[in-house]
Amino acid sequence: MRIRFETDAFYLILEAIKNSKYQMIVSQVHFREIKDIKDLEEHHELLSVIESFGHTAKFDIKKTRERAEELYSLKFGVADAAHLAIAENTADYFITCDDKLLRKSRKLKPKIKTLNPIEFCIEEDLR
Repeated sequence: MRIRFETDAFYLILEAIKNSKYQMIVSQVHFREIKDIKDLEEHHELLSVIESFGHTAKFDIKKTRERAEELYSLKFGVADAAHLAIAENTADYFITCDDKLLRKSRKLKPKIKTLNPIEFCIEEDLR
């Protein structure tokens, strides 16, 4: 099966998370971003997903804050810097649909593999 759309990849990844193949790491940054979503259906759907399947990130706050500040000084937005810094300290992959964030993080050569959902599915052979 050839994955052509990020939405398809998202659902493949979510299914693998539901089947305990992977863990979805979430932080307070996710909840703050979802809080700002105006579309109520999208807001509730995303909140339900992270509340149902997300695992709270456990990390060294000082080290992560320092890394986030470093990323921010490199022109990452506040939330993007926090997401990447937390992922570097808690996960094996950083998966994002944000192409700009993906390009920027790859240029930086982060301490974690950064992929979009399609690339992750291909790398992990999710079908």
